[in-house]
Amino acid sequence: MAARKRPVIAIDGPVGAGKSTVARELARRLGYTYLNTGAMYRAVALAACYNHVRPDDPAIETRLGEILKSISITFKDGQVLLDGRDISAEITAPAIGDLASQLSTLGVVRARMRELQREAGRDGGVVMEGRDIGTAVFPDAEFKFYLTADLHVRAARRFAELAAKGIAITREEVAAQLRERDARDQGRRLAPLKRADDAIVIDATSLDVAQVVKEMKARVEAGQRAVKDLKPV
Repeated sequence: MAARKRPVIAIDGPVGAGKSTVARELARRLGYTYLNTGAMYRAVALAACYNHVRPDDPAIETRLGEILKSISITFKDGQVLLDGRDISAEITAPAIGDLASQLSTLGVVRARMRELQREAGRDGGVVMEGRDIGTAVFPDAEFKFYLTADLHVRAARRFAELAAKGIAITREEVAAQLRERDARDQGRRLAPLKRADDAIVIDATSLDVAQVVKEMKARVEAGQRAVKDLKPV
């Protein structure tokens, strides 16, 4: 593979660790493109709902394969578009997030998403966040981070986000959902959530977004300087 002019930055980690917020701000600070891969899976889940596809459907892979061939998932001005329609608000629902986690275990879904994600990051200059970016989608990413945080801290942050959007749910329910999501993401057969061997681990339990972004940006800039210094004059 030819060297990219600008790097791919992969940020993996469990749900609720703050990956989306951090990745978006890091991309802004670096002048890179931000790609929310989790939103792509949620868009697929929403499309499945529109087409009345249930997780227990015996023909689910066949039906999802047909859906994935016909839909368009794009990003524009911070919005997530499904066939050109803004679905940014709809995909934040906990039920859609849970369905996305279930559908992400299916080979037909992961294969198509991986194609789209690799195409989007082919030329570099992107910050991608998800569960398997540094391990399955871009194992050759120039910079890999694994962002994590204590479950109770993640639950509190997620609860605050949902409450701000008017979604009725208790903190205990959020914690239970995150615990279940963690188990499913880490235990799935295809591209499970795990830290890449060469990923930099950042525990955000006691850090705010600005501190995490500052740490990541410093690591990226230091790495780029090191590469530049190694190039022959």
